[in-house]
Amino acid sequence: MALPRTIYNPIIGDKVTFLETAAETGGERVTVEVELAPGGKNGLHYHTTYFEHFEVVEGELGLQVGKEILYLRRGGTADVALYVRHLFFNPSNKQPVTFRVTISPARGFEDTLRIAYGLAADGKVNKKGIPLKFGHLAVLLDIGETYLPFMPYWLQSRLFRYLGRRARRKGAVKELEHYYKQAEAPGSASV
Repeated sequence: MALPRTIYNPIIGDKVTFLETAAETGGERVTVEVELAPGGKNGLHYHTTYFEHFEVVEGELGLQVGKEILYLRRGGTADVALYVRHLFFNPSNKQPVTFRVTISPARGFEDTLRIAYGLAADGKVNKKGIPLKFGHLAVLLDIGETYLPFMPYWLQSRLFRYLGRRARRKGAVKELEHYYKQAEAPGSASV
């Protein structure tokens, strides 16, 4: 069974459609189209291993890049470099915004998104979207390579790597596989 092209996160209030997956681009990039509900947003964060390119399709997108706040309309673009703190939001209280994001290289972004949205859709996160099981959070932090601005990077990277390994040993990855691994067709054999 193929993984769904579109996933939904009721906590953030967005729908994500995969236009290009990591498998389709040989890991070069992932491109998603996001429909963000009025008032929807994510939290301030940064990445150390992949770049992001935003392009607005419809509506207005608010984007904080570093200390700068951008408001982009249809056709507007912005790039986010490594280690730059950023977040996106829908400044409208009435209209959704649709935008595309290309992540390059793909790394673990697609798997992280599928796991986080799957947990949210299944009610396995709190009101802020944080997984209820610590092992699930540890796996997400480890494979997501996403960091928070209020804690030193060196500490987060070591801590997340350690917690991720520990969670793997305890079976957390196995619990999450159905969110991001394609199920084999009945009667097919693993090689």
